Amino acid sequence: MLMLTLESDTLSQQPGIPQEKTPIQLALARFSHNRIAIFGLVVLILVVLSAVFASSIAPFDPIKRDVRNRLQAPSAEHWLGTDALGRDMLTRIIYGGRLSLWIGFAAVMLSLVVGVPLGLISGYSGGAVDAVIMRIMDLILAFPGIIFAIWLVSMLGAGVNQVILAIAFWNLPTYSRVIRGNVLTIKNVDYVMASRAMGGNYLTVIMKHILPNVIAPIIIISSLSISGAILSGSSLSFLGLGAQPPTPEWGSLLADGRPYIRNAYWLTIFPGVMLTLIVLATNLFGDGLRDALDPRAETSV
Repeated sequence: MLMLTLESDTLSQQPGIPQEKTPIQLALARFSHNRIAIFGLVVLILVVLSAVFASSIAPFDPIKRDVRNRLQAPSAEHWLGTDALGRDMLTRIIYGGRLSLWIGFAAVMLSLVVGVPLGLISGYSGGAVDAVIMRIMDLILAFPGIIFAIWLVSMLGAGVNQVILAIAFWNLPTYSRVIRGNVLTIKNVDYVMASRAMGGNYLTVIMKHILPNVIAPIIIISSLSISGAILSGSSLSFLGLGAQPPTPEWGSLLADGRPYIRNAYWLTIFPGVMLTLIVLATNLFGDGLRDALDPRAETSV
């Protein structure tokens, strides 16, 4: 028996015999074959890099006024034209992307920090704890999302931080309910029940056995939620509840250009295109990531 084991190990290590791929390698292979997801990732990286290095690549000051050049159409000097106060639109779109992305990523991270523990506690504890947490999540879901966010921001006051808090609070049920559903399945698996039988305490079982098995759903939900958070942040800024003048943000740029939509199309077209592009790219990337991390996907890659 020992000889057979050694021979099989030796054969498996020979270069002519294909090695079994790890789950991470399989996921990367599936993702690399998804050209649409790769396109979304490339666009997302480019937008993020432009936002991070905005101060280095932007040609003008995003706030400084130049009323002599107000409402200029796209030209060699101002590629995307100027706004009603003579500010370069390309510069303001680049800086606006920084704030829009920050709102989206920050809101998702805050939802993760609060929603994932709530889902873990609710699913693993069960009973009264589960009932109380889920009824609170149901109460949040009972309100239309954007209406709830508007109400919360109006209570807290206008501003970027308030918008982030409102979007994160609104998205809590999504994270907590999905994580809870996964925990309800995982906590009855043999190795989790064995850990409890061997004296594993509450925190140890959750952190060592349950949390690692819900990482994939967490990644998928986060990647798919960023686009919605960016769009919600821009919607609130468009209504005057988010970024305040003269700070540029894609939603506020759309609001500023609305009075001039007939005579200065570039004030609304270009911010709208960028918002559409980043939402589309994020969704394509999230869909590709979901397909790559799906254990039911084909492994012949």
